[in-house]
Amino acid sequence: MSSIRNEIIFIGKKPLMTYVTSAIIQLATLPLIKIKARGLSIGHAVDVVQIILRKTNPAFVVGDITIGSESLVSTDGRNRDVSTIEISVKRTKV
Repeated sequence: MSSIRNEIIFIGKKPLMTYVTSAIIQLATLPLIKIKARGLSIGHAVDVVQIILRKTNPAFVVGDITIGSESLVSTDGRNRDVSTIEISVKRTKV
């Protein structure tokens, strides 16, 4: 189970380059990683993937992109639907 956890990077409120560095380190040993985000962090996830592709071109490419929504309970106790995205980044076959 730990290998599944290691290949997923959850995007939050840290600086973008923190996630970029983590992703590049993981991609050095793994053939595929997934960048996941929800809500307002979705734009940051897209930025992280774009920076990875620009810095490592043509070493990595975007794989599958999955969008969806999750139902969360907000602080006031109401249910809210929050958008999600999962972007796969994988090694090219060179």
